Amino acid sequence: MTDLAIVAGTGVLPELLLEGVEACVVAFEGVPVSVEGAGRIPARFERLGRLFDDLAAAGVSRVAFAGAMTRPALDPTALDDVTKALMPRLMAAMARGDDALLRDVAALFEERGFAVLGARELRPDLVAEAGWLAGDTLPEADVARARAVLDALGPLDVGQAAVAGRGQVLGIETLQGTDAMLRFVGQTAKGSGGVLVKRPKPGQDLRLDMPAIGPDTVHAAAAAGLSGIEIAAGAVLLLDREAVLSACAGTGLSLRAAP
Repeated sequence: MTDLAIVAGTGVLPELLLEGVEACVVAFEGVPVSVEGAGRIPARFERLGRLFDDLAAAGVSRVAFAGAMTRPALDPTALDDVTKALMPRLMAAMARGDDALLRDVAALFEERGFAVLGARELRPDLVAEAGWLAGDTLPEADVARARAVLDALGPLDVGQAAVAGRGQVLGIETLQGTDAMLRFVGQTAKGSGGVLVKRPKPGQDLRLDMPAIGPDTVHAAAAAGLSGIEIAAGAVLLLDREAVLSACAGTGLSLRAAP
């Protein structure tokens, strides 16, 4: 038996975490989850009270959130008493943005005695220390421009990535995500030789929503005509480091982790 539960969303992160630890898996209805842990705990967003009880009954004292989830469409007729009582609080958090919502979700678990862990606490090898991971040059003026945009937008809870090239801001990540932004950049400013900068928002709770890149990000950046990527050291997940570095080698993109 394990005291750790992975609240699984979509993507490869739940599987990566389970390669390094023993854990049960919380699988929400409507969220496609293919991984299996030491045990599977089915859940519904409308029945958080039942989930808290099931986790306690399974001996869980630590939870980690992994993978992407969209905001669910709730069935008001299916709400249990605990969730009904929490709805005003959750609705208020939703109105403040994704980071506020995730902070409140973490607080709900902590208030019931569960420790909330981040992916990097379970798999510290998934983040990079400061330094060059591939290549050795980036357009520094464009790096500074993209970082300034992210710093300015952080208080508005907008985006974890931006692209700058030739002194211009070419793309800002919004709800559609990094891949959609890079496709847009490729369609409107291909060949800029610019840079993708990926960093958490200032003050963001990295336990629940740490930025990430994978080999697909590298290929998408190359297809958009960029010259490289800068990520925040220790604060951006590398989803399959070997594949990311192989993609950089194959495309010629530079990759740097910076404070």
